Amino acid sequence: MLKRWIFAAAAAAVLAAGALTPADAETKKYRVGYNIYVGFMPYGWMAENGILDKWADKYGIEIEVIQVADYVGGINQFVARDLDAMSVASMDGLTIPAAGGVDTTIALAGDFSNGNDGIVSKTASSIKDLKGETVHLFELTVSHYLLSRALEAEGMSLKDVNTVNITDADIGPAYIGSAEVQHAVTWNPVLLQMEEAVDGDKRIFDSASTPEEIVDVMLFHTDTVENEPEFVKAFVGAWYETMEIMNGGDAAAEAMIADLADMSGDTVEGYKAQLASTKMYYTPQEAYDLMVSEGHKEVWDFVRTFSYDVGLFGENASSKDFIGIEFPDGTVLGDPDNVTLRINASFTEMAIKGEL
Repeated sequence: MLKRWIFAAAAAAVLAAGALTPADAETKKYRVGYNIYVGFMPYGWMAENGILDKWADKYGIEIEVIQVADYVGGINQFVARDLDAMSVASMDGLTIPAAGGVDTTIALAGDFSNGNDGIVSKTASSIKDLKGETVHLFELTVSHYLLSRALEAEGMSLKDVNTVNITDADIGPAYIGSAEVQHAVTWNPVLLQMEEAVDGDKRIFDSASTPEEIVDVMLFHTDTVENEPEFVKAFVGAWYETMEIMNGGDAAAEAMIADLADMSGDTVEGYKAQLASTKMYYTPQEAYDLMVSEGHKEVWDFVRTFSYDVGLFGENASSKDFIGIEFPDGTVLGDPDNVTLRINASFTEMAIKGEL
């Protein structure tokens, strides 16, 4: 985070002569990261189209939005405080910053994967057919989690399959071009590209069967949320103004979607296909209902159980209760003395009430 520079001597001189004017103060600046993904593209759009600047000006701050090439690298920048906020799948907020001891707050829920993540196979017709098979996926990501949930639904577990780690950049070419890769788990747009390129393959499970489990959110540092709430207010306000445009169903919405497609390197048709399997929280009420629900607590129990079982909490964790997750009602799942992930619905509630 950029530090506020305080020129004490200069301020003292000015105060001796008269009041310090706003122009004499250093404007607080914040940096927000996102990477290319269907639900994240509006962050870049609202920055490029002046909406974010308008809200930042309202609160007397500056916000820079940066597209990061490397998703995990962006999360690591957030951990190092080179970024003040970062867009992530919610599970990654738990397993990287929070598990690493960084007190982190989810203050904005943007969407959930409603078919954007899936399991495809060239030979299997169901999840049961994967028993004893090798599945290629980007291990320890939401793909790994989705496979675990799919197996659980059939009374199986990760022990019933073999997994081979492959990055999100390599999985598409490997599945399309190699006979050795028979089963794979990934997300859009690569998932759609793989299905289009391989004749006769079948999608045997996707995130439409696990609604509101793979949720995309914006992470903030908890101390920033508590001490500099104007940053979060400006960002959340800009987001919901942007969502209103995107959901307008008019020429402005179509133009925005065309921009989002171009920004993500996709066609309008391709971007709309991704959007069709993504449930955007277009209104703050929709997001608020998720954040305060009992079902959301249950999902976090699924997520933390998986994360602990595959070692994502680190060698010091003796159980899935190692990390405390605090919900908007003040209840804590896990260790109340080690709360490092917090779900804060107060800014979304302000958006509902028109108080931003």
